[in-house]
Formats: sequence, C-alpha cells, structure tokens
Amino acid sequence: MPEARRDGVMGPAYDGVPSGRQYVIGHGGQRVVVTEVGATLRSYEVDGQAVLDGFGAKEVCSSGRGQVLAPWPNRLGDGRYQLLGKTGRAPLDEPERRNAIHGLVRWLPWKVLSSAQNLVVMGCRLLPQPAYPWCVDLRVEYRLGRGGLTVTATAQNPSDEETVPLGLGFHPYLTVGLVPVDRVRLQVPARTRLVADERGLPTGRQAVAGTEYDFLAGRVLGPTRLDTAFTDLVRDEQGRATATLEHPATGRAVRLWVDRAFGYLMVYSADGVEPASRRRAAVAIEPMTCPPDALRSGQDLVMLAPLASWQASWGIEPLGPGAEPLGHEDSRAGSSRVD
Repeated sequence: MPEARRDGVMGPAYDGVPSGRQYVIGHGGQRVVVTEVGATLRSYEVDGQAVLDGFGAKEVCSSGRGQVLAPWPNRLGDGRYQLLGKTGRAPLDEPERRNAIHGLVRWLPWKVLSSAQNLVVMGCRLLPQPAYPWCVDLRVEYRLGRGGLTVTATAQNPSDEETVPLGLGFHPYLTVGLVPVDRVRLQVPARTRLVADERGLPTGRQAVAGTEYDFLAGRVLGPTRLDTAFTDLVRDEQGRATATLEHPATGRAVRLWVDRAFGYLMVYSADGVEPASRRRAAVAIEPMTCPPDALRSGQDLVMLAPLASWQASWGIEPLGPGAEPLGHEDSRAGSSRVD
C-alpha cells in the first residue's frame, strides 16, 4: 500500500493550527504573537502577564479577538449598500440581527512583508467581490518598543481609475487581571456616544455627561453593560486620544491610544461572548476610523483617490503601579520567529 503523502494540494499538511503560522516578536519582557490568518493580534504578554484576553494557538479566534476589521468595522445593516455608483452585498454573519460584521479580511491569509526581532509587517490585497466591489491593499505593522506596542496601518488604492471607500478598525480585548471586570476602573476620552437600536446600528448621538456612559474622568465600570461607540474624543497636543483600564487594588493598568485617523472607540464589556465563562473577563476597546454602518451612511469613510495611500496608528502601553511602563528593563528581544 503506498505511503500517504504528508503534503496537501496547496502545500504542507495542515498542522491543526486554525490561525495559520504564528509570528512572535519581542522587546525586553514583552512578547506578541501575530497570526497569518487575519494578521490577528493573538497574544500580548509583559513579564508573563497577559495584556490581552486573546486565544490559544489551537483555537479558532472568537468574538473578534485581536482581529483587523476592514473594509468596514463593526456592523453593516442588512449587508447591503450603494456607494459611488456601486452596490455591495455582504453575507450576514450576524444573522440574528441581520447584519454583516467586521469586514472581510479577518479570515484571509496575510503575507509577511518584513520582520525583525521587535516587529512584523503583514500585507493583504482585498480583491473586488460582491460584498465590496473595489480593490485595496492593506499593510499592518506591529512594533514593540519602550512605549509598548505600536500598530501602524497603511491602505493603498492600486487602481488608477476609481476612488476606493474604506473603513478600518481593530478589536483588542484588554485585561488587567481582574475578573469579572465590574471592579476595574475605566477611562474613555469621549464626550459623546452613538445611540444604537436593537440591531446595534446608530440612530443618533448623545452627550455622555451625567449619564451611565460618562467615563471621561474615569470610574469603576460596575454593572454597566457596554457595546457602545464613543466619539468626540478628547486629544492631547499630539492629537492622541487615550483610554485606560486600571486595576484599583494593584495599580496595574493598560492604556490604549489612537491618532487623529481614528475618530471612534467602540467599547465592549464582553457580555455576549462565547463561551459564557469568558463573559466580562476583559474590555474590548476598539479603534475605528468610522462609525458602525458607515458603508450605508457614508459617515467618516476614508476615500482613497486613484493610487493614493493613507496611514493610521494606534497602540497599547502596559503600566505597573505608579504608571511605570512594564517590560522595559532592557532592550533585549528574542529574535523574531515563526512557531
């Protein structure tokens, strides 16, 4: 009987890792794992402590953990839209609410464009299809340094004939080791929230001052359930807006910052994730360039002219007691590798 081939039709035999190849980068005590599938930020640890509530190498990513959300973040009502003279028809992957959700690139294989001990750059070309009848090139760089993790996204329109509309987001679940998250202190630098209907689609705007959604000065989350898009962000002199999650007893904290390209932060208290044992175990703070349903509303979409490119950055800074950066005792980092 002939020996079974170990190679598949398209390459080596499947090794049982749903997210594909695992790219590990490091700096001091920091360690990040990025996956081939979706260029997903699967894991971020500092000195052995989790900064993200991610997922295991042998697990399928669930609830958007660490994923890149493009060409639209969050929800797209009915999966249908008309824009720039074209019609989009996306599959409803949130069928109970009749929504398409989180774009089209999070389950695609991405290619490594470059890497070093403390960085990896992933790339993907999204080709025209019924859900999105344009072509766009995406590049995401994950870089570790003394200030934590910096993520830089670049989008380019490879067409010399037509404008390409784009929305972009990311979906990290932050943790400070306190489960459930009811006792964490949350600060969100926003003056306004988007009011949403039962499908999670925006219906209006509301000032947060004096409401249960007011986290501008920071407060204990308590029983508040969040699946809320915040905007009208408060920024520093460099144009950064910064959200913070803090453990009130230990002082351990994590900051998430965004540059001016990101006008929205979606904050999710993980009340509906599966399995149920992971509910309210972390808080997702999701940088977004546009609000939910943007391909239908046209609100704050990036419009890439022919052959134009665009860039945006955000980052995560883990902090110890007294707001001291974690994991920076030295600059040594094990060489970038593939697991």
